Amino acid sequence: MSVQTVRTTTDVTAGRAHGRGSSPLDFEVLDKDPGLLGRPLAALTGGGRPVVTFVYGLVLAFLAISAISIGAGLLVTHVLLHVHGVVGADGSLVRFLVHHRSGGLTEASLVGSIVAGGVVLPIIGVTALVVAAVFRHWRLACFLAFALGVEAASYRVTTLVVPRHRPTVPRLERLPVDASYPSGHTAASIAIYWGIALLLTSRIENRAARIAIWLVAASITVFVAFSRMYRGMHHPLDVAGGVLVGVLALSSLVLIERAAGKACR
Repeated sequence: MSVQTVRTTTDVTAGRAHGRGSSPLDFEVLDKDPGLLGRPLAALTGGGRPVVTFVYGLVLAFLAISAISIGAGLLVTHVLLHVHGVVGADGSLVRFLVHHRSGGLTEASLVGSIVAGGVVLPIIGVTALVVAAVFRHWRLACFLAFALGVEAASYRVTTLVVPRHRPTVPRLERLPVDASYPSGHTAASIAIYWGIALLLTSRIENRAARIAIWLVAASITVFVAFSRMYRGMHHPLDVAGGVLVGVLALSSLVLIERAAGKACR
């Protein structure tokens, strides 16, 4: 190999490290070292099998998040709600919001439910898949879709194991399932909107822009959470459970993506 070739290879590698010459869909946050938790996952298949590593990671993430979510739910229903004053405090905010309902707020709460519901989120997921397919970037294609998938699966299992009725207030929605814990809308908003924020800020160096993006993502989740309580669908502790599931699902996908990337090397 000539000296010129070595220099060229080094320059290309350095350029990628600084974001030059990389794919439009390369995100640094997904390419970092997977750390102490991710390295064993990357080595689980003996290396060179990123798809298998990814699938193993999804299964492990689902089992772990479901166990943690169920454990937190049982703690809420069997311990915290039996502590003096907790039940009243958990329901007081919902009653306050219901008492102050108005036409404008009700319409706003509907928007808050829709942006984290079963119509908008699949559209965002499909859009991400299409964009990723155009650039042939399977890791990005899987990131948002499976973050939402792991969240939804863990949420559903939790509702089956942890029985809690929705608030005893006039509700603005009629759902066949009376499962209050955890808040699936809150969890889904974190998996998708925080996931998008994570990807965007990993490619943006401007500090003000990064802060603005995270503020928007966090505001969406707060908006969704209050909308669900306003509509009489969840208690504050249910929302907290949703935050837990959403954060764990998103964090798991970041870890899985990094482990799968390391398995390629």
